Amino acid sequence: MSSPAAWVADHLRAAIGSLGRLSRTRVASGMTAAVLGISLALPATFLLLLQNIESTTGDWDSGAQISLFIAGGVSEEEYRALATELEQRSQVQRTEVVTPKAALEEFQGISGMEGALELLDENPLPPLIVVVPSAELDAGALDTLTGELGQLEQVDQARLDLEWVQRLHAIMELIRRGVWLVAALLAITVVLVVGNTIRLAIENRREEIVITKLIGATNAFIRRPFLYEGAWYGLGGGLLAVSLVELGRALLYGPARALSELYGTGLLLHGLGASGTFWVLASGIGLGLLGSWLAVGRHLASIEPR
Repeated sequence: MSSPAAWVADHLRAAIGSLGRLSRTRVASGMTAAVLGISLALPATFLLLLQNIESTTGDWDSGAQISLFIAGGVSEEEYRALATELEQRSQVQRTEVVTPKAALEEFQGISGMEGALELLDENPLPPLIVVVPSAELDAGALDTLTGELGQLEQVDQARLDLEWVQRLHAIMELIRRGVWLVAALLAITVVLVVGNTIRLAIENRREEIVITKLIGATNAFIRRPFLYEGAWYGLGGGLLAVSLVELGRALLYGPARALSELYGTGLLLHGLGASGTFWVLASGIGLGLLGSWLAVGRHLASIEPR
C-alpha cells in the first residue's frame, strides 16, 4: 500500500503530465475548451441577467401602493379619519388622501382636457386613499392586506398597484426554467464533447496503454491522466466562460447604467462575484470529469494485451 506522500506525488505527476500533453496540441485542446466555455457562458449569462432583473424588481416591490376608492356618501371627515386610523397599523407605512378636487386637477393636467371637463355638472371622481405598505411585506402579505382593506365599510374598491410586477415575476420564472432546460442540454453537450475527445486520446495512446498493462499497471493508474485531462478541459472552459460573461457585462454596463438612471433604480448588471465564478468553474471541472470518466470507463476496459 502506497504512502500518502506517494499517492499525492502520483496525482501531481498525472496532472502535470496531462497538462503537458494538452499543451502539445494547443489548437485542438483550445477548440475543445472553447466549446465548453461557450456552453457554460450562455446559461451563466442568462441567469445573471435574471438575477439583476430580480434585484431591480425587488425595489419596485417595496414601492407598491394600495388605492382605496371611497364609497359614495362618506364625508371628507370620515375618510380622513379612516386614513389616520390606517396609519396606526403595523403593515402600513403611511397614507395619503386624494380629494375629488385634487384628483380632477391632476387628471386635467395629465390629459389636457381642461375645456371638456369644465362642462361637467359635477366631479365624477371619488375620494381616494393611497396606502403605502411596509417594505417588509411580500406579495402574499400585500394581497391579504388589500383584501382586508377592501372589506372596510367606507371602501368601495381596493386595488393593489402591483399586478404588472407580479406578471413580470411569472414571466421571469418561466424564463428561468427555460434557461435551466437549455443549461441541461448544453451540459449534456459538454459531456459528449469531452467524452469524444478523451476517446480519441485513448485510441491514439492504445499501444502505450497495452504496454503499460503488460508491465502490471492497474486500470486506476491508467485512468488517472485521462481524468485530469477532462478536468483541465473543464477548468479552461470555465475560465473562458467567466471571461465571456464579464466581457458581455462590461459591454452592456454603460447602456444599463443609463437606463437605470432614467428609471431611478440601482445599478444593473452586477457581475458573477466570487460565488458565481466558483460555481461556473466547479461546473466546468465537474462536467469535464464526468465526460472523461464515462469515456474512460467505456473504452479502457476494451483495451487488453493479447
